[in-house]
Amino acid sequence: MRYLDAIKRWRLAQQGLSSGRKRRIHTGNPLLKILQQSFWIRWSLFVSFALISAVMVYNAAPASAFASTPGMGALYGAVIAFAAVVMFQVSLQNTCNRNSRVLLVFGGLICHLLVVRLIMSLASSGLIPRELHLFAIPFALAPMLHGILLGRSVGAFSAVFVTLLGCLFAPQSEALAYMILSLVAGITSVLLANRVRKRAQLMQIGLHVGAVTLGLGLLLGRLDIASCFGPDPIGHAQIFGIGVATAIGTALFTAMLINGLLPLLEGLFALTTDISWLELSDLNHKLLRQMQLEAPGTFHHSLVVAALAEAAAEKIGANAPLSRVCSYFHDVGKLAKPSYFIENQHEGTENPHDSLTPTMSSLIIIAHVKDGVDMAVKNKLNPRIIDVIKEHHAGSIVSFFYHKARNQKKLELEKVDRKIENPEDLITVDEKNFRYPGDRPTTRESGIICIADSVESASRTLVKPTPARIRTLIDDIVRAKIDDRQLDQCPLTFQEIVAIKESFASTLRSMLHSRIDYPKADDTPSAAANRAEPDRESARNSRTVPEPQRRKTPRTRDSLS
Repeated sequence: MRYLDAIKRWRLAQQGLSSGRKRRIHTGNPLLKILQQSFWIRWSLFVSFALISAVMVYNAAPASAFASTPGMGALYGAVIAFAAVVMFQVSLQNTCNRNSRVLLVFGGLICHLLVVRLIMSLASSGLIPRELHLFAIPFALAPMLHGILLGRSVGAFSAVFVTLLGCLFAPQSEALAYMILSLVAGITSVLLANRVRKRAQLMQIGLHVGAVTLGLGLLLGRLDIASCFGPDPIGHAQIFGIGVATAIGTALFTAMLINGLLPLLEGLFALTTDISWLELSDLNHKLLRQMQLEAPGTFHHSLVVAALAEAAAEKIGANAPLSRVCSYFHDVGKLAKPSYFIENQHEGTENPHDSLTPTMSSLIIIAHVKDGVDMAVKNKLNPRIIDVIKEHHAGSIVSFFYHKARNQKKLELEKVDRKIENPEDLITVDEKNFRYPGDRPTTRESGIICIADSVESASRTLVKPTPARIRTLIDDIVRAKIDDRQLDQCPLTFQEIVAIKESFASTLRSMLHSRIDYPKADDTPSAAANRAEPDRESARNSRTVPEPQRRKTPRTRDSLS
């Protein structure tokens, strides 16, 4: 089909009826979509997880709790794995609605358990001292990784079930200590890793997890600090120091490992963390630099929309960095024809729409969505950014040119009534020709940007932006979008919409605040004094009394003598 379309475009181009070019579109691989949603693949992953868990417990180290009854241990492992699957389906089905995420979650659990089993085996063989082997286990590996990539709920799920399954690998005398250390360290890493936005924060989290593990180890008696003051203090102090270094070092190494794995896993599973979103917010991106130079009005509009959307997303608990980055690029399609958009038209320049019909003008305005998708695909932007570009107008109508076309039709109807024009020459004004073709918002962040885009544009028309007028403007825009069913597919609740409106009102009040009228340079006291100085000088000169002329006395002969 693709080749047939190419041939048709080539033939039209040969006839001068087409440019031969086609906009790029963002479409996923149909086979990949089928695999992502396949019921059988999902349940095969579940069954594989349960079987691998049972096999690992069956082949656990000789010192494990079920070394003498491996069959019973395997049964316990399968039961816990089945409970994990049920819990996953009940609680995390919306978060992990794709099979790739199911693979990431349960594959991460298996890898974590393999590391635990390896360390337990090394400890039972004597390669790791028995009193230190619990500190060598990376308790935060799967919980911290899943918490960063998939959210706090998935991280907590991982912390609970790697703890329950890991207890089956530990010796019976250490099972309780392992459970406490694993659960507390895992939950600590999940809580601290929520919304990590800098890679340096990962090392800080590792340091805190190591400190928590060390503190719990002291409380549970895994390290005896009192023995450092008894017989053989040097030997006990050495063991204590090795234990402290092992606990802190293992946690820091885990953080370093996760830091290195994040870019790889983000690429493999099509995920984007807050760290990557902040890296994408660099305004030196090629498209944003081009926008600054060729469409400065659109660039400023995008910055304001980003400020509105980020503040609103923070208030309702949505992804603020994602909202900010997507706002930067949402109008990138205007770079195709920047002079046709009002924010890029300078005062005194000719408006290109004056020589076009309303229908043609609306087609140019509407085309910036498809042009934006084309540019985003060409520059390999994040798929979430492309979704926002397609959805930020939510199928709304280009109202200015639509009403202009209707008014023109009314004038032509009057001419027909006066028999000045023929009825056959009347233009047809179809509302569908004035609507954006994009999808409606399907995420909270996309819905926020959709509302913020309209609010920012409309706020420019306020003559005196008082708080009451700003609030009324926002209420009218949101009500119009709800009435037009633009937010029907968006998961925003009414409570969240109220919070978004309050956030927009607060941000706009700070942006559109009034300023005092500063006096001009000529009206300052120093300038007035300087102006008065030459006036006083001239007045002084005008009051100067001329020196009187001396009266000449006639010369006589007597005076000459």
